[in-house]
Amino acid sequence: MSLRSSRAVAVALVTFATFTDIVAYSIAIPVLPALSRQLGASPTMIGLLFGSFGVTLLIVSVPMGAVSDRIGRKGPMVAGLLALAAASLLFAYAKTLPWLFAARLVQGAADAVAWVVGFALIADLYDSNERGRITGVVMMGTSFAVMFGPTLGGWFYEIGGIRLPFIAVAVMAMLDLALFLWLQFPPHQAPAEAVPVGMVLRVPAIAACALAVVAISATISMLEPVLSLYLNTLGVNPARVGMLYGTAAVITTLLHPICGRLADRFGARRMTMVGLIATACTVPVLGQAWSFGSALGFFLFAAAAGAFVITPSLAYMGEATNDAGVRSFGVAYGLYNLAWGVGLLGGPALGGFLFERMGFSRLLIAWAPAVALVTIVLGRVRLSHSPKKETT
Repeated sequence: MSLRSSRAVAVALVTFATFTDIVAYSIAIPVLPALSRQLGASPTMIGLLFGSFGVTLLIVSVPMGAVSDRIGRKGPMVAGLLALAAASLLFAYAKTLPWLFAARLVQGAADAVAWVVGFALIADLYDSNERGRITGVVMMGTSFAVMFGPTLGGWFYEIGGIRLPFIAVAVMAMLDLALFLWLQFPPHQAPAEAVPVGMVLRVPAIAACALAVVAISATISMLEPVLSLYLNTLGVNPARVGMLYGTAAVITTLLHPICGRLADRFGARRMTMVGLIATACTVPVLGQAWSFGSALGFFLFAAAAGAFVITPSLAYMGEATNDAGVRSFGVAYGLYNLAWGVGLLGGPALGGFLFERMGFSRLLIAWAPAVALVTIVLGRVRLSHSPKKETT
């Protein structure tokens, strides 16, 4: 097999695409507020600017997945990387707030394409007994981006001013685009007819997987604002909060490949359930933290539990889609991305609302049964042609 048609090269390029996407997102954290301030944005406007990313992510995920099912993965992937480069250049040279909003909206659309089409391509290339391992590799790459993205953004900002971080991302995106144009994709086998999204959602395993994704996404995003607020009451400063999240990123980077291999060995659905149960058990304990050290220990266990949901659930979505006979991996991973976006939007809003009324500890105690309920729903689902590893 030539290098151009190598599955390993395809996985490397998907990993590079998601890495670049997360670096672009992470760079915005330290740089975009300063750029917005230069253009006269208020704190509320800056919040809306950050939130606008999710609008196009939600709108584009499923349609682009469906398009990639119809015409193949290459065109949408190239278009998504081109959009990411264009958004980055818009950020770099924006002169007004409307241009910043346009850039952020385009960036959200590019994010949707990279993740949806990238994982659909992996599902095309690998069988269900290998997807967990490959998904773990991709997620490990994105965890590196989470760890180093903000640092890279700040470093480029110090070297070359506010434009250089975005120009660097544009260069990375164009390099990945060129490599995807060079890559020889496997022959595309389009469905005989378009598969309606409703038909995919009516597959119980796919719907249950999407529900699990909403649960873990909402849990992770719920903790982001309220954990910081709670730690502030314990005298923990923002720098140490950042250290807590950075340490958790190191742990999850190491865990993603392990979670993937365990999903291949014991079953993706089973490992997703293990992760959900662990999340339901560890999140309430976090509410009992009395110091930075205890919070760090409890949070690392919660972050590890989250890794045991994310990587196996990505593999399970492909497995459930394949088992249902629809083979619309683009639509399925579009639904996965949509579910993740719903959790990202709903988790902080609900968490903040309950935090004001219940406090941190009671909020987490009340949150856990909802995650446990999702575990029960997922446990009642069986694939119609269960792999050997899923049988009991």
